[in-house]
Amino acid sequence: MSDWQTALAEIKRGTDEILPEDDLIEKLKSGKQLTIKAGFDPTAPDLHLGHTVLINKLRIFQKFGHKVVFLIGDFTGSIGDPTGKNVTRKPLSSEEVLENAKTYKEQVFKILDPEQTEVRFNSEWMDKLGAAGMIKLAASQTVARMLERDDFKKRYNANQPIAIHEFLYPLVQGWDSVALKADVELGGTDQRFNLLMGRELQKENGQKPQTTIMVPLLEGLDGVQKMSKSLNNYVGITEAPNDMFGKIMSVSDELMWRYFELLSFRPLDEVAELKAGVEAGANPRDIKIELAREIITRFHDEAAAESAYQDFVQRFQKNAIPDEMPEVTVAREDGTIAIGNLLKQAELVGSTSDAMRMIKQGAVKIDGEKVTDTRLLISEPGEAVYQVGKRKFARVTIS
Repeated sequence: MSDWQTALAEIKRGTDEILPEDDLIEKLKSGKQLTIKAGFDPTAPDLHLGHTVLINKLRIFQKFGHKVVFLIGDFTGSIGDPTGKNVTRKPLSSEEVLENAKTYKEQVFKILDPEQTEVRFNSEWMDKLGAAGMIKLAASQTVARMLERDDFKKRYNANQPIAIHEFLYPLVQGWDSVALKADVELGGTDQRFNLLMGRELQKENGQKPQTTIMVPLLEGLDGVQKMSKSLNNYVGITEAPNDMFGKIMSVSDELMWRYFELLSFRPLDEVAELKAGVEAGANPRDIKIELAREIITRFHDEAAAESAYQDFVQRFQKNAIPDEMPEVTVAREDGTIAIGNLLKQAELVGSTSDAMRMIKQGAVKIDGEKVTDTRLLISEPGEAVYQVGKRKFARVTIS
């Protein structure tokens, strides 16, 4: 298999769509160094594994000698990406954008090669474009064209407001491709409209249109909704190794293979062998351990992965209570405190409704004893170890 064929096979791994694929093949065959673009709006200070699906793909292009432009959307971040939103997204302040961008730059090089990565900010060219340039850019597309975009169409049909500035977002993202003369742009499947806008604007400005590559949105730990900090179903790439290990081990056996496909650097034939082993009777837990160790080694190191594994064995496989845990004091009102309020005050759950749900799932324990009564009232003062799920512990003193 020639280099371009090898590159294409690795690029297509876990990819949802390439438009047009023939165009990408032609570019890979040319042997020229390609400019690969991916934009990230610094809307939150930390990256999670969902973000790395796309960053891993950028790493593959670097492996085959191509230049990656990691574009930080400090200008577009001030607009607010409307993708997938049913309400107007709050724009970020310039201070928030710059602070988050600094963190992005520190984290992205845990995956990408700094020598093959160019970090750019789209304010470089957008600030120079000015009001007249922005009006000219807006004139290149119609309102009808913008309403072809799925989330805009849904909001319009539901009589939900769409702010004028939101129409500018895909235009600015497309103009980024013109400014960078991008050969390839990567984005999530929810970015399809924006990616194709880049092709249109490049064509209008006399450039060869970029190839667009869409990668799937990684499901979070719940296996249902996409990984998101706001949904608390994420694994942050800067999280402590023990926390990362426990979270990865909590995913379902079925979702594990999805994570192998999109997050692991193992060759697909090795993954197929692991899957065949499970089908033949191997314990999927042992395979999940390999995935957790690989990911923790990538973002920390091998020693941290080994330590996290040993901690997991002690805490979960041997059902041991950890030696160290948060210590919390909670006060009783009228002589008692409801179990849901106690768990919330101890920061073991986000809300009392979360506490009720975890109790019903049999995931709450007091000194190792499972709690089954959602209406349990604690009346006696004293100290006990409260546990929610497999990873959350707190030593609670009731005053």
